[in-house]
Amino acid sequence: MPDTPQRPSVLFVCVHNAGRSQMAAAFLTHLAGGRVQVRSAGSAPADTVNPAVVEALAEAGIDISAEVPKVLTVDAVQASDVVITMGCGDTCPVFPGKRYLDWHLPDPAGQGVAAVRPIRDEIERRVRALLTEIAPGA
Repeated sequence: MPDTPQRPSVLFVCVHNAGRSQMAAAFLTHLAGGRVQVRSAGSAPADTVNPAVVEALAEAGIDISAEVPKVLTVDAVQASDVVITMGCGDTCPVFPGKRYLDWHLPDPAGQGVAAVRPIRDEIERRVRALLTEIAPGA
C-alpha cells in the first residue's frame, strides 16, 4: 500500500527496542491492516528481541521472531505523526508538529513470559485505543 498523507504514521520508542516498543509495533501492525505506517526503534538497541516477548506475542497469534532491534534515528521521528516513548526519556528528539505520548509500562527485560503477559495485554489495550483514535473504522 503506498504511503499517502491520510495514512498516519506511528513510531514506538524504548531504550533497547527489544520488548515494549516491539510489542506495540507488532500489535498496531496486526490490528491496523495496513492503514497505519508503523515503526519501532531504541535509543540503545539490544542485539536481539527479548525471547519472552517473542513467546508472549506468539501466544496472541503474532510472530515477531524475525524482528531485530533498530536504532532510533532523527529521520524516523521526523517521518512519524505520533511518537510514543516507553522509558527513553530525554534521548528522544522532539520536533514541532509531532504528537508525543509517554506510556509508562514495566520493562520486560530479564522477565519470564508470565511477567511479560500483563505488559503485553496492557500494550494491546493502549494500541487498540490509539488505533480507534488515529484510524477510526478499524
